[in-house]
Amino acid sequence: MRGAAALGWASAILAVSACTLVGYPGHLPAPAPVGEAPPTGSGGGGPAVVGASAGGGGGADLRSPPDFRRDRPPTNPSDVDLDTISDAVPVAEPRARYGNMAQYEAMGRTYRTLSTSVGYQAEGTASWYGEEFHGRRTSSGEPYDMYAMTAAHPTLPLPTYVEVVNLDNGRRVVVRVNDRGPFHADRIIDVSYAAAHRLAMIGRGTARVRIRALQPG
Repeated sequence: MRGAAALGWASAILAVSACTLVGYPGHLPAPAPVGEAPPTGSGGGGPAVVGASAGGGGGADLRSPPDFRRDRPPTNPSDVDLDTISDAVPVAEPRARYGNMAQYEAMGRTYRTLSTSVGYQAEGTASWYGEEFHGRRTSSGEPYDMYAMTAAHPTLPLPTYVEVVNLDNGRRVVVRVNDRGPFHADRIIDVSYAAAHRLAMIGRGTARVRIRALQPG
C-alpha cells in the first residue's frame, strides 16, 4: 500500500472482519516516502504485489492483493527445516529507500517514524504472517520471506534489528525489521512465520513479548 486508495481498501476489509484470526498479520505496509515513487507493482491492501521469483525487482505481479483472511502456514511445511534457521545478525546498513517517511497514516491513526532505534524497548502482543504474503513486497521494498528472521513494526527505522522474547515461555529470536505494522493498539510487532515457530506461537497466533532494538557490534 503506497497511498490513500490502498489504505481505504484495507480499512474496508478490516472494518468487517474479526482481528483475532490465527496468523492474522495485523499490518499493512506504509506509504512510500514523500517525493519518491512507490516500488514497481505497488497497490492493494497488503505489501505491493511482486512475484517471489522476481527477487524484489522486475515488473508487477498480477496476483490479487494479499488477504489476511487467507493467511496460513506454508502449504508444504516440510520443505524447510525451521529449526535450522539462524537468528538475524545485526550489521550496519543504510536506511531503506522506502518505508522511512517522517510520518504516515494507517487505519485512522498517524504514525511517526523514530529517528533512531537506540534504546528502544517495549512489551506487548506479537502476531505473525505467513504464506499469503510470501514473496510480496514489504514496505522497505524487499520481498517478504516467511522463512527469514524478519518482522514488521509501525515506527522503528527500516531496517532495525530487534530481539523478541516470548514472555510466556522464555523463547527468544533476533529479527530484522523490514516492514510496517501491525496497526492495532494491542500489538507491537508482526514476526515472520519462521520467527513465530521459534517463539512457539504458531498455533495461538499471538504471544506476549518483550522487544529490544539491537545495535551492530
